[in-house]
Amino acid sequence: MQEQTLGFAHFIAQADGVAHFLLGVLLLMSIATWYLIVSKAVSNWKMRRRARDFLRQFWDASDMGAVAGYLRQHGVGDPFSHLTHHGLRAAEQHQNRTGKRMVEAGSSDEFLTRAIRRAMEQDTAHLEYGQTVLASVASSAPFLGLFGTVWGIYHALLAIGLSGQGTLDKVAGPVGEALIMTALGLAVAIPAVLAYNAFSRANRVILAELDGFAHDLFAYMSTGSRSEPAGPREAGKVALPAEARAAAGSA
Repeated sequence: MQEQTLGFAHFIAQADGVAHFLLGVLLLMSIATWYLIVSKAVSNWKMRRRARDFLRQFWDASDMGAVAGYLRQHGVGDPFSHLTHHGLRAAEQHQNRTGKRMVEAGSSDEFLTRAIRRAMEQDTAHLEYGQTVLASVASSAPFLGLFGTVWGIYHALLAIGLSGQGTLDKVAGPVGEALIMTALGLAVAIPAVLAYNAFSRANRVILAELDGFAHDLFAYMSTGSRSEPAGPREAGKVALPAEARAAAGSA
């Protein structure tokens, strides 16, 4: 009859406060991980769809005025439209500057460079939202599970020693129950690791495309000559003047 009582429910019933605390932490980690996985997956899907629509409208537009009208109508919902919005605001602020504030110092290219840099920093921070949590869960959950297992084995061996029954059937059950904590730690950590790697790769791709688009936008707004749309690997190869290329590269 003793073997029938062993299992996860028996482990929870016999666990002390430390084990319950570790189980609660692992549960919170798992909830946070799956919330970030679902929310970031949906957010990235919507962002890519909006970015695709905006880039199509951008390259089909006759001039930046048409692009500004599209942004006023549809709003900013992706890094590419956000970058363009900052560029247009920088051009407007430079035209309306009074010259009495430090923020207004510099040429139009410097205005545009600062705007592009700020926009890309904001987009990078937005894309990396939740990455720290996923990395923390992926690195710490296995050790929490291992600590719970060691703690459980320790108390199981103490109970066996006090009972004086050290046979294999009396040892295997409690020790096997304690190993549940290690399995739970791995079950929490593995989705976090996979999600972190997937989102990190997706962020690198979108930031590479955004960097290429920033070169195109800078070239068009600073020189007035429109660049042809390029893929992620070709977008950064726009022939810019030396000063413009250095400014855009720093963004």
